[in-house]
Amino acid sequence: MGLFKKNFFTIFLIALLLSMTACGSKSSENTASSSSSGSNDIQELTIKLAHEVAENTSQHTGSMAFKEYIEKASEGKIKVQVYPNGQLFGDKDVHQQLIANNIQFTQIDMAKLVGNDPRFNIPSLPFLFKGDDEAIKFWDSDKGMEIIQSLEKDGMYGLAMWPNGPKHLTNDKRPIKSPKDLKGLKFRTQGGQVLEKLFSAAEAGSVSMPFTELYTALQQGTVDGQTNTFVNIESKNFDEVQKYLTVSGEARVDLVFFANKKFMDDLNEPTRKIIDEGIKAGTEKARQASKDMNIEARKKLEERGEIEIYELSNEEKEEFRKVWSPIYDEFTPIIGEEYIEAAKQTNQ
Repeated sequence: MGLFKKNFFTIFLIALLLSMTACGSKSSENTASSSSSGSNDIQELTIKLAHEVAENTSQHTGSMAFKEYIEKASEGKIKVQVYPNGQLFGDKDVHQQLIANNIQFTQIDMAKLVGNDPRFNIPSLPFLFKGDDEAIKFWDSDKGMEIIQSLEKDGMYGLAMWPNGPKHLTNDKRPIKSPKDLKGLKFRTQGGQVLEKLFSAAEAGSVSMPFTELYTALQQGTVDGQTNTFVNIESKNFDEVQKYLTVSGEARVDLVFFANKKFMDDLNEPTRKIIDEGIKAGTEKARQASKDMNIEARKKLEERGEIEIYELSNEEKEEFRKVWSPIYDEFTPIIGEEYIEAAKQTNQ
């Protein structure tokens, strides 16, 4: 009888252990399955995108296309909050706020990034690109994307170039028809060594200041003029505080669409796919809107008649090229000849 009880107890223990092992295995399988299933779900997120310009700009139009695509494709699981006009952060702060992940997306003027990488001086080189198409072609190329993606080490993913267009000179003193007309005037710039040289080469002064402060600076005479795209001139009503506009196209305003690196790295695959498609949708819309809106903005400025508009002839542009040609000699070694040559190739 004692032997029977002993054998029975042993069998009972073995059966109990087998049962527990099976249950544990089943539980583990269920947990893994649940985790796997969760990783295939679209994450519920609230994304903040901040920029410094007005709603009636290509930058904002692209931002809204980005928002609309993502919210629709995620069926509302991902919400995108867009803050234009420096409402959330001024352009001095937006860079650091992106790195800190207080916002997840923004667009930054390349001229404001030259301290991080001097290759971002490329849009400021005088008369380098014929137009938007040529600039886009360069920035979409391997050489261009190499520059756009150069700030990953700082916690920023460079995603795409968003054009704002060619820049034109405005001031409240006199028409600008030749380099000598710039002499003695003070212009606001976005910043950057090349932009400073553009004005100093013509014996003009320059000062860097935030775009959000520019209207007041022009109104109060802190600066005599500025250089910007038709869209930025018209949308910010600079024609109210400037008398003369020269259609010069001497440089460009091009931006990089950035994302916070940690935010992007934390996305699962289906969520990342939606975000990536949203980036494409925003970029396509911004690029087309830049062309259309600059044409429309010029028309509005002409119709309002508040500012005298003068367009440089090819001969007059050649005068400026001669004055500014030493800039290429100085900055080619700094920027890199291979990048400048790649940019020039897009015009052929």
